[in-house]
Amino acid sequence: MALDPSTLLILTIALAAAASLYLTVEWSVVRERSLLLWSSGFAIITVGSFLALLRSRGYLLVGIWFANGLLIAAHACFLAGVAGFMRTRISRAWWLIALLWLLMLLLPTHAWWSRVMLGLQSLMIAVLTLRASSLLRPHGASLSVGAVQLRYVLLIHGLFYLAKAVSALALGAVVDLAAFGGTLIQISLVEGSMAVMLIALSMTGTERHRREERIGQLAARDPLTGLLNRRALQARAPALIAQASQAHPGALLLIDIDNFKQVNDLHGHAAGDKLLEALSTLLREVLPDDALAARLGGDEFAILLPDGRQAQVAHIGEQLRQAFVHVTQTAVATPEAVSLSVGVSLFSTAALDLAGLMARADAALYEAKRAGRNQIVITPSNAA
Repeated sequence: MALDPSTLLILTIALAAAASLYLTVEWSVVRERSLLLWSSGFAIITVGSFLALLRSRGYLLVGIWFANGLLIAAHACFLAGVAGFMRTRISRAWWLIALLWLLMLLLPTHAWWSRVMLGLQSLMIAVLTLRASSLLRPHGASLSVGAVQLRYVLLIHGLFYLAKAVSALALGAVVDLAAFGGTLIQISLVEGSMAVMLIALSMTGTERHRREERIGQLAARDPLTGLLNRRALQARAPALIAQASQAHPGALLLIDIDNFKQVNDLHGHAAGDKLLEALSTLLREVLPDDALAARLGGDEFAILLPDGRQAQVAHIGEQLRQAFVHVTQTAVATPEAVSLSVGVSLFSTAALDLAGLMARADAALYEAKRAGRNQIVITPSNAA
């Protein structure tokens, strides 16, 4: 089958419709706003490409003006989708492109009309697409393979439209929008169908990676507190422990809630859950950003600190202990005080693994319990 203009448009319609449907299904599952915007963009391309088929039958206003306006709107959706994916706000000044397109409707229908119209439309699409590509630059974190691919596909697509605008406006390229005439139009139709396919594949790959990351994060988190679970702590601890040295010691804290069973027995498990959530909130407020905090199970928590100087650890432990006592005194009433016992194992060498540090911290925690609870016991790094 020959790749004449009508065939290329039909191919574009099929690709864009399939991409729109697939992204809509993905959006219905994960509710990611960028998916809905990208799906809308491909749906608009589907409608615009269908309307473009009408120009050869003499419907120039719908087949050229309106179809090209829809193509601009589709790329605006792509830009908005990329901004949403990157958690970036875009200026409202981009609405000026829509105003510019409306002003183009007032252009007189002189002989140079097709060339100017094609050049301005191409320039607007280039600006939208290149801006979307620039938003996909990494900002403090590496991008997924799909996002990198999408960045460069949009970059190439935008540069193509920029070259198209220059050739139409500056070089006086011969075009016939009504009859799909001219080499530039033919190349544009081929590039358009290829771009739809590549952009769709890149977008689905980008969002799939985001979804897999989200699933991985959920698997590493305790569902009640949002802290790391035991398995995630075991996976991440070796890298942090390996950083320990005499100049930069580390610390492992084991925390246990004293008399927690009384909370569940007297006030119900919902009250116990709220108390666990309150402690997890305190941990986030008190601990430094580079600390690892995990719920090991029940009312037992572990904290791994890269800065384990004894004075610093004692200060953090005391902050947590006092803040938690205040919370429990105002939230739950029990015969015996609900407080925190903390056992600490300091380390200044990477020789010990997590299991060894846990054993030492557990012994310190047992001492804190035996000494009356609601206190901190620290095992120095030079202890055997």
